[in-house]
Amino acid sequence: MKPVALWGDSIGKGVVFDETRRRYVILKENCMTMLRTQLGIELENHSVMGCTAEKALERFNDDTLIPGGVAVIEFGGNDSDMPWADISHAPGGNYAPNSTVERFAQALVNLISRIRAGRMTPILVTPLPVVSKRYFDWVTRNLDAQAVLTWLGDVDHIYRWQERYAAAVRDVSRETQTQLLDLRDAFLNVGSLDRYFCLDGIHPNAIGHKLMFDFVLNRFIENSIVC
Repeated sequence: MKPVALWGDSIGKGVVFDETRRRYVILKENCMTMLRTQLGIELENHSVMGCTAEKALERFNDDTLIPGGVAVIEFGGNDSDMPWADISHAPGGNYAPNSTVERFAQALVNLISRIRAGRMTPILVTPLPVVSKRYFDWVTRNLDAQAVLTWLGDVDHIYRWQERYAAAVRDVSRETQTQLLDLRDAFLNVGSLDRYFCLDGIHPNAIGHKLMFDFVLNRFIENSIVC
């Protein structure tokens, strides 16, 4: 079995929001730990909560490359995020995300180049969909929600904006001929997203991680990705 390394954000890390303890925790049985157990693979998780593709590129260490292995790249959620507190204080201003779509796409291309230079096989992952109303309520819970809504125009603009980053991942996949795990499509295929996401509307819960695990496991087996 080929070793697998993951470069991603809190979703790759297995972070969920624990409503009982009212804080973020790492889910013990998350997608990656279940894959490690099921496939019996060597798995190195370099995911960091809040990480963007550009930040990952800055901290990327060639010493962590495993020649002959598989490298999974999972970003987009934090890249597309906006400065909500600033928007709340001055909703008439012009604001930019953590990474523009163009910079995000270029960072992915650069990561793929670094990974291939290290003789690993890159795999891109699309960012998961956002449960717009939950996410809006979450990011504005200590802010002026009406001011943020004025800037957005409508709550579902959050979903449409973040969807552009998923499109960018698919474009980069085609342009660089990189394999794609379309986890976004896997979630959209099940209908209502509510039962698969935490209170914050952006992190998959335990059921969501099981959905990811089933999807990735089938793809890995069907395409002999780790064999």
